Amino acid sequence: MIVSILFIVLSENIIITPGDYPEIWDRGNSIFMVDYYTGTMGLPYKDWVGAFYTKGLAARDYLSYYSRIFNAVENDSTFYGIPRREAVNRWKVSIPKGFKVCAKVPREITHDAGLVDVDNEMLRFIDAVQILDDKLGVILLQFLPSYASSIAIHLCTFLEHLNMDSRFAAEFRHRSWYTSQTAELLAKNKICWVATEFEGVPKEVGLTSDLLFIRLVGKHGRFNSHDREQIEVSPQFEWWWQWIRSQAEMVQSVYAFINDDYSGYAPASVNKLKSIIGLPTVEPDLPKQMKLFKRRP
Repeated sequence: MIVSILFIVLSENIIITPGDYPEIWDRGNSIFMVDYYTGTMGLPYKDWVGAFYTKGLAARDYLSYYSRIFNAVENDSTFYGIPRREAVNRWKVSIPKGFKVCAKVPREITHDAGLVDVDNEMLRFIDAVQILDDKLGVILLQFLPSYASSIAIHLCTFLEHLNMDSRFAAEFRHRSWYTSQTAELLAKNKICWVATEFEGVPKEVGLTSDLLFIRLVGKHGRFNSHDREQIEVSPQFEWWWQWIRSQAEMVQSVYAFINDDYSGYAPASVNKLKSIIGLPTVEPDLPKQMKLFKRRP
């Protein structure tokens, strides 16, 4: 079944219809048939010790512990360099079946080189993360706020050489990308357009693949600590849930990741979002605090 519906980005003139790319849209789906993958952006944070991780837990065991609470993570470490194969193998054996690791493309490719002459580096990166096999989620291409659409030719050339054995999503932080041309380019290459809550860009984007990828970022450095939620974000989550529902019949998967800068403490916010969606939640397995005084008989 092809659903006839328009997707428009706020006041921008972005219009993509299911008829443009029927291979993407031909699904008789519902919100109850969608696979949801939710988690945090990164995981080895010192502020989480005692609030999320049990005290004394070795850093090498963080991922295994985390994977008992959430079913996906946006692995931020890959942004700082192509991971060693031994490290990826450790990730693979640490997580259960059904868990997804979404890997961010190294900044040397997206930020330093701006996608120019990066074929060899990209092949090395893909070769490393594909060790995860079915535990590899979506590969994220994140661009600098200064990366404008005036150099879109570099993205076009990059996509022509991209290994499409994996799933990809692209996040743009410069408003010039929010056009129908961007939506058409991504849809043609089956690249998911990331919907992001980031200052200066619209939240809604055109649906360009059979998945949604949502990043709730927040303003960097707004909180001094990250061991508890410090602002109420339920209204924002309600908005996002309504937006997800409006797209759900056309997608197979929804990925949603939250940064500590969004509310002050990402793990609690992820569980709050899951509750609003109607997904089961798991709380961290922390020891109960001992009472200081015994109750008198």
